[in-house]
This record gives sequence, C-alpha cells and structure tokens, in this order.
Amino acid sequence: MDISVIIINYNNCNILKDCVDSLIHFTSGVSYEILIVDNNSDKCDPAEFLPDCENLTLIRNKENIGFSRANNQVLKIAKGNNILFLNNDTIFLENTLKGVFEFAKNFERPSIIGCKLLNKDGSNQISIGNFETLWSSISINLFLYKLFPHSKYFNKYYLNYLEFAEPREVDFVKGAFLFCNKKYVEQLKGFDEEFYFYGEEVDFCFRFKHEIGDVIYYPNTEIIHLGGATTDKNMWFKFENQTKGKIQFYQKHFNGLEKFLAIFFHYFGILLRIPVYLLGGIFSFNKSLLVKSWFYLRQLFVYPENNFRGK
Repeated sequence: MDISVIIINYNNCNILKDCVDSLIHFTSGVSYEILIVDNNSDKCDPAEFLPDCENLTLIRNKENIGFSRANNQVLKIAKGNNILFLNNDTIFLENTLKGVFEFAKNFERPSIIGCKLLNKDGSNQISIGNFETLWSSISINLFLYKLFPHSKYFNKYYLNYLEFAEPREVDFVKGAFLFCNKKYVEQLKGFDEEFYFYGEEVDFCFRFKHEIGDVIYYPNTEIIHLGGATTDKNMWFKFENQTKGKIQFYQKHFNGLEKFLAIFFHYFGILLRIPVYLLGGIFSFNKSLLVKSWFYLRQLFVYPENNFRGK
C-alpha cells in the first residue's frame, strides 16, 4: 500500500465527514487507507457520519489521549509505505495525495513534505515557518512581527508572504498536512508524546532535519484548512496548550541563558497583551477581546513541568 492517512478526531464529526468525503472523491492513482482515531468524542458518533468503505478503519479511544499519542497509536497498524498526518478540518480540492506521492517518490533525499494551505475563502494561509530562535521570540513577543510583517528579520512566517512556483526546503511545515515515509517516522518514534496538542509538528520537523533529511514545501497542490475546528470551541484549551507547547520546545531544544531569555520574553509578551486586549475590548465594546485579555492573564500561571531534562 502506498499511503496510510491518519486523522485524529474529537467532537467534530461533520467536519470529519467533509474531510473524508473530499479525500475519497479526489484521490485516484494511489493505493491508500484511512485510519481515524476518535479521542473519546462525547457529542457525536463518527461512525454515523463516515462512509462505508473497506479501506477506512475507525479506532475509538476511551479517553482523550492528545494529538501526539493518538497519531503514534496507529503507526503500529498502518500498512502504507508512507504516512500522511492529516487534520480533520481539511478539504481536498484536487488529487493532492497522488501529486505529493509522485513528488516524494522522485525526490532524492529523505523528506517531510507539506502542501499549500488555503483559508476557507481561498486566501493563502500560513503553511510553513522558521524554527524558533531567541531573536524570533523577542520579535514575536514585542509585536515586531506585526509592525514589519514582510520582513524576514522580524517575522518567522516571512516566507508565507512570498509566492513560490517551485518546491523549496523550509524549517517546518504545518501539521495540518504532513507527509513522510513510514520508516523515517518510525526511526524518530513518531511525535514526541510530551507535546499534548501544540508544538509536536515543529519538534518532529526539527528532529527530522537534524537526524534524517529535508523538510520540503510543495506548493504545486493545495487544500483548504479550516483551522480551529477543535480549539475554537474551547478557547482556554487553545491558549493553555499553545503556551505549554512553546515552552516545551524551549525546554527541549534551548540551553542555558538562551532558554531562560526565550521563556522570559514569552511571558513578557503575555504580560504586554493583557492591557492591550483589555483596553481594546473596553473601547470597542468587544467581548472577545476582553476574554482574550483574561486568558492571557491566566497564561501567566501556566508552566509545564520540564520532562526533557537528561534526554
């Protein structure tokens, strides 16, 4: 079998149905299976929404074990020579699976491949980025990336403002669509399960580039990524785990003074955002800005245990 497509779901059965239906509708010329892991959804039963086809397997978990563990869980039963980690809030517009598979087959080096991501309205979405550095932490948390969005010195997503006609090497691709040969995924032991919901794909790409091969952005095919299908229903879950994922990346890959300063500027950036969103919400009568201000305040008290010491 060419490809095992792994999709994690939690309480988003309608979106999952649209994703699977579009994948099946547009895919031809490759052999594939779809492995869906449901992380104990309690608001819907995915079995009622999914098509009845022999190459689709639904695995039900008795608890929400997180994104990384759920993906790793099915690696043991995946039959494909290649793995596609796919978000459930994606919609296929063309035969993307075949295009990426053929490109990967002819690429000379081991690679992770990500395609172009679009917003629902067809506009370009952040699909790639550069790894965090101390400077990028400072730039992000002092709003410099907002002041200079098209500057490669201030914005780690600078490359997203450029149009690429050809594939190119990047630091990381977004985890909404992450394609890799199974043997390399197994060599890295999949995602690091210390990352519960955010940061796992950046860590995976970081380890891949340092130990195995290249991360490639393939802009010749595109899919829609709705984004926030799970987290928009629980905004505090999003805020909490974004901070945890970022701090965990610093804990794992930074050392000494660099790690201390990166974490310091992360919390300093949170501190700056509390009054910015509070005043913005008050003067614009915007409740969502007030809620964000409250969530940023709560983020000041979030710090994940460092389980990377000695690794």
